[in-house]
Amino acid sequence: MRWLHFILSHSIFISLCAVALCFQTYVLLGLKPDYLIYLLVFSCTLCSYNAYWLLSKFHFNKTLPFSKFIIRNFSNLVLVLLSSIAVLFCMIYVPGVVGFLAVAGMLTVFYTLPLWPGSSLKPATSLGFIKTLLLALTWTYVTIVIPAREKMGEIDQAFTLLFATRFFFMLMLCSIFDNRDSHFDKLRGLKSLATDVSSHTLHKIMIGSFCLYIIFGIALRSYLDSGAQTIAFLLTGVTVLLVYLLSLKKQDYIFYYFVVDGMMLFSATATFVAANV
Repeated sequence: MRWLHFILSHSIFISLCAVALCFQTYVLLGLKPDYLIYLLVFSCTLCSYNAYWLLSKFHFNKTLPFSKFIIRNFSNLVLVLLSSIAVLFCMIYVPGVVGFLAVAGMLTVFYTLPLWPGSSLKPATSLGFIKTLLLALTWTYVTIVIPAREKMGEIDQAFTLLFATRFFFMLMLCSIFDNRDSHFDKLRGLKSLATDVSSHTLHKIMIGSFCLYIIFGIALRSYLDSGAQTIAFLLTGVTVLLVYLLSLKKQDYIFYYFVVDGMMLFSATATFVAANV
């Protein structure tokens, strides 16, 4: 199972999930897929997550000599380098994408501020819910706005409904991870939604997010006038709720990095099946 651990721990699987969400965006908005965008989003996700893990490990392991730190995390460094080259390649061959990538980059940097020493903007991240909302927003932006960037001049109801649905979907997944990490985040002085509110309040927020996810998701499928997509979405919604309820009990590494993250892939797969029945 070492290969599975490598794929999950080096964010390869979650990068594939990001591509799946881009595919879902193309299908639901009726846009022609751009395979370079798939490569771009995969590479950006792979680069940002591995860079974040490196920054986090360095921040919390200050006693480890730098040379040993490089050796121990060499695989992450290689993935950051290779994915950065892929991003640069896509920036050259995908027209008009640089500005959108710059926004995504700023969102990502802002999310990592608590790990940067002496940042003057750290107070802006002192409220935990900002970090969680920011991560959900970044995922929504990258997997909707970048694939649909050429449609930005004519934003319609489908785009708005999909954006809202995707945001609350990602907010639920991010909150599940926040809840898992809340104990260690408190010890390390990191903030998230789960560290700033009680478990009872977080449960209410999750249920509220789920309800809004369902409302906007059904509204989108009704706008698209697709019964098959509505059924696929409701199936996804039930599965998301089940995964959340399972997360309230102690779960292992595979559950979070394969099952919870895999909900993105599951959602996109349901959309694909509904579009081809």
